[in-house]
Amino acid sequence: MHGIATSDIPTTPPARRPDMGVTPASAGSAPPRLARRHRWMLSLDDFEEAARRHLPGPIFSYLSGGAETDQSLRANRASFQDLAFIPRVLVDISRRTTDTTLFDQTFSAPFGIAPMGLQALPAYRGDLVLARAAARAGIPFVMSGSSLIRMEEAIAVNPDAWFQAYLPADEAGNRSMVERAQAAGFRTLVVTLDTAVGANRENNVRAGFSIPLRPSASLAWQGLSHPRWLFGTFLRTLVKHGMPHFENNYAHRGAPILSPDVESDFSNRGRLSWEQLDQVRALWRGRLVLKGVLDARDAREAVLNHGVDGIIVSNHGGRQLDGAIAPLRALPRIVAACPGVPVMLDSGVRRGSDVLKALALGASFVFVGRPFSFGATVAGEAGVLHAISILRQEVSRNLALLGINSPAEIGPDFIEPCFARSHQQGDNS
Repeated sequence: MHGIATSDIPTTPPARRPDMGVTPASAGSAPPRLARRHRWMLSLDDFEEAARRHLPGPIFSYLSGGAETDQSLRANRASFQDLAFIPRVLVDISRRTTDTTLFDQTFSAPFGIAPMGLQALPAYRGDLVLARAAARAGIPFVMSGSSLIRMEEAIAVNPDAWFQAYLPADEAGNRSMVERAQAAGFRTLVVTLDTAVGANRENNVRAGFSIPLRPSASLAWQGLSHPRWLFGTFLRTLVKHGMPHFENNYAHRGAPILSPDVESDFSNRGRLSWEQLDQVRALWRGRLVLKGVLDARDAREAVLNHGVDGIIVSNHGGRQLDGAIAPLRALPRIVAACPGVPVMLDSGVRRGSDVLKALALGASFVFVGRPFSFGATVAGEAGVLHAISILRQEVSRNLALLGINSPAEIGPDFIEPCFARSHQQGDNS
């Protein structure tokens, strides 16, 4: 049989399936149209270049950069280049699908939108843009605890959204946060564990970005020299919604992004322990997922002794411990340590081939962050939908070229290590 040509793959995301429910974002409304000037974007990397031109330098630096020397950020990309595919031939691939089941729910692709903080800063109402696009496309969306939009607003446009929390180290704070998320209607709680202290993000400091934001002549000039962002995002937000606050770090509203009190919102994470995780598990009635795990011993302990339902192998996109192992390299050991439990991955995924390599090593699912943020930045919901469509098309095309019909069929026999290039140089993430 002949493979399906690119033109045969629908570019409009399919409607959500009955088993996934109908959300306000997808009920009775046509998808937003992509502006002609954005139709040249053919890969996720193209969105990054467009966002670089659209955003003030400090904000782009915050989105794109990692910690210290960016060693982990580069290694995340290089790890995927260490694997080569072994395709099969003479396989009928005419009925292939990208549908993937995770936690007994069927999604339209084996990837979702990772949690990202401050998304309302690069894109107008960015968290809601991402939530609506995910609902319309039929993929998971994880709301960040470091967001500038209330979690209740996000779940109103995407009732299937997950919530990612940075837990305080006191029982009262944990209880209040869990109760708020449950009252909002979230059914999956993602606890991020790799932020015991703030990272050393030198690139942000050099570019003039900090939290809290510190007004300066340089920052003002950056805004004035990027008028699309200034009027379409920043001033529009101030006029319609006032000064952005951190809305979800705690059960109560946090400090505004210009306030020195912001630093205290991030300073109470160093005392978290297994005991606090047990408290959250006892309170939380839904699925509990841990994010930021890189050691198989931690993953095994979480699953066997603390009631965790899933693991996301992640190094925070290279934004925390510089030099931390790339999640793709840590993945096989963690999968082996947690049989029967969904093990997911984020950090460094940019191509459909990356998605399939992670699945071949045992991942149940992957999450992608920065590229979808860049899509929201330059083209709103239409940009995110276009980015999702590009990545799903790449997954579908590569399934065909591998000689398989669904993501569930790929395994370690379809890949082989090849160390020729990535140890010499790594691509930027």
